[in-house]
Parts: sequence; C-alpha cells; structure tokens
Amino acid sequence: MPTATDTDLTFDQKYDALCRRDSNYVGIFITAVKTTGIFCLPTCTARKPKPANVEFFESPKDAILHGYRPCKVCKPMQLPQAVPDDVEQLLRELQAEPTLRLKDVDLRQRGLEPATVRRWFKKHHQMTFHAYQRMLRLNRAYRDLNGGHRVASTAFRSGYQSLSGFADGFRATFGASPSASTATSVIHRTRFETPIGPMVACGTDQGICLCEFTDRRMLETEFADLERRLSAVILPADNNLHLTQLQAELKEYFAGTRTEFSVPLDTPSTPFRQRVWEELLTIPYGETRSYADQARRIGQPNAVRAVASANGQNRVAIVFPCHRVIGANGHLTGYAGGLARKKWLLDHEQRFAGT
Repeated sequence: MPTATDTDLTFDQKYDALCRRDSNYVGIFITAVKTTGIFCLPTCTARKPKPANVEFFESPKDAILHGYRPCKVCKPMQLPQAVPDDVEQLLRELQAEPTLRLKDVDLRQRGLEPATVRRWFKKHHQMTFHAYQRMLRLNRAYRDLNGGHRVASTAFRSGYQSLSGFADGFRATFGASPSASTATSVIHRTRFETPIGPMVACGTDQGICLCEFTDRRMLETEFADLERRLSAVILPADNNLHLTQLQAELKEYFAGTRTEFSVPLDTPSTPFRQRVWEELLTIPYGETRSYADQARRIGQPNAVRAVASANGQNRVAIVFPCHRVIGANGHLTGYAGGLARKKWLLDHEQRFAGT
C-alpha cells in the first residue's frame, strides 16, 4: 500500500508554521535552536530564531539525544495545552460531587484567581467556570428525574435553593419543564489531551457520537447538528462510561498498544455515510486505501467524490480511521484535523504495526 513518506514537510513549511505559531503542528515536529541549545514547541512565544540557527526533530526525545534541553517557556516535555494542576483538581472535585457551588471567594481561598479560571474554561469549554458548574448540576438533575426522582427533591439535591430557580434553569437548557424532561436527552461532552493536540468527545448512553480535535473548523456546527439529530442538549460529562472507555482506548492507541477500538458508537447520519464509515473500520491498522478503493468496496465505484465527502463528515476521528484513506497517487488529502496530523497518525501506526 502507498504510504505518506513522499509528503514529508519541508524545512520551509516547518519554519513557516513556526513563525505563525500554528497549533496544528504541535506534536508533529520539535524546533531546536543551535545558538541557545534549547528545543521548543511550534507555538512557543519566545523570539523566533533565524532559519540558519534552526533544526527540526520529530520528538523531544530526538532533540535531547542531539544535546538540546527543553524550553522553560513552552515546556515541550509536557502534553500540549495540558490542564493546569489547580484546574484539574477543580474538575476532579466537580466530577465527584456535581452539586458543589464554588464561588469566587472559594476559588480565592484555594489560591486561585477567578478571572484566570474563567478564562481557562471559556477557552477550553466555551463557557465560564460558573456556567460549567451549573450545567453539571443540570446534567445530574436530568438523570435523577429520568430515574424516577421527584422534581422538588431533585432541585434541592442539585444545589438549587428554590423550585422556581431550578425550573427556569432547566427550561432554559432543555427547552422543557422538569416534569417533561423525557422530551429530550443529554449528550455528554468532555475534553482531553493527546500527543498531537487536545480533543473533544461527546457520548450518549448508547455510545460515542463525536471525537474531534478542538481546532477543527465548524466544530460548533457539528455540535448543533448532533443536538438536532438526537433531540438532545450537550452538557459537560457526568460519569459517562463510554467517554471513560474512549479516553482509555485512545491512550493505549497513542502508546502503540491498541490497534482496534471496542468502544460503542452512536453516529446518526444518512445510510450512505454509515456504509462509508463502516467500511473505514475494515482498513487494517498501519495500512492505507485510496478513495477509489473505498468506493469499490461499498459497491459504488463511481461514487469516489461522494465517498470522500462522507469521509469528511466523519465525526469520530481516529476510531473511524479516515486518516487511512489517501489519494490514488499516494498523496495525503482531505483530513479535517490537518494533513500534518494525518501524516503523524499514519507514521505512528506504521511504526507499531506488527510489533
């Protein structure tokens, strides 16, 4: 099968990404500066070196073996955009007890600046910290109501001090009163780190319905489409077992110890797209196929463009391995996470295939 070896990034392409601080290349290459002996992420905010003083490596390990030391500004030895320890502690507490109502004064008592926490949640969860807490409480309330709990007891268990406040918040989120909560359902959403950038995943009680890199274009449109197709609202995850399984399996995948995924999927779409996505699952780990191959295998050899479009509509990156589909000439084309990530994934699989 053709591979991605003919599409290696040139020095100029890497240097251009470095100058633009392009986050799509985090995890794709490491920048080392000869005059300082330091290596950095492509997004490092330090002053950019001259091209003559730069060399690139595939990983921090390679840079270290060549005598470079990690930058103290961008910290390339850590996962990209890793969750700060203090925020991680907040997330753990809220997952353990979603009814907590931490106010600004509580954050300050923990040595946290509320404005800093608010900015982090706005950037990574598209809502403030207080909105995140509120949505977690409503997620738990929805589960309690559908489990047979009474509205009044659910309201107070969820940390609300009045039934009217609970009803207003519930109606604003779900579009229905608490007593009519079965009219809609919940899609759980979480964010996590990977070696090639942060990802966001969504899951229902039936399975995973989305797994994307957070910098994918039109991500908000995908969220809206999922809510429409599933008659649901997307809320911060409240102990969704499928999301937990997905993160565990992806961690094994990136470690090179998993070649297939077993997490259940819940991917509503058209029958044609479903056929295309199911065919993706037949491409062996470490191998590639062309779009034409894929079209022939679903019995529609003239539908190459439609197959490519369906691959582009795939919402469950990596699990549905559309990164394994390439052009008939062996070139990489059409990956929503960026061609640099597509090449990284193919190289990663080829490195561990057969081990």
